[in-house]
Amino acid sequence: QVQLVESGGGLVQAGGSLRRSCAASGSIFFSSNAMAWYRQAPGKQRELVAAISSGGSPNYADSVKGRFTISRDNAKRTVYLQMKSLKPEDTAVYYCNTRMSSGSSWLPWGQGTQVTVSS
Repeated sequence: QVQLVESGGGLVQAGGSLRRSCAASGSIFFSSNAMAWYRQAPGKQRELVAAISSGGSPNYADSVKGRFTISRDNAKRTVYLQMKSLKPEDTAVYYCNTRMSSGSSWLPWGQGTQVTVSS
């Protein structure tokens, strides 16, 4: 079983920054897994924010390109999401997830962590 423990959420003013972390433990060969951050705003569907492949290649939603950076530390089994120039529309519950390959399913969704950006 895999556990993903998120940290770093909270309340920030527009234009501010936050750094999210997601530490993996359990039955996971972390360095071989893709990692991703999703978010879900009230009344909206869950959407991909950023993902990073096992090889370290990132991809981003258009809405966060140039503002968010995803990175991973395989030795620490942790993925990070650095969020800068935050906007009120970034307010959402953020979720970390993992899968073995593009053909695999993401793990069942956890509770996520609230990020609120005040205007």
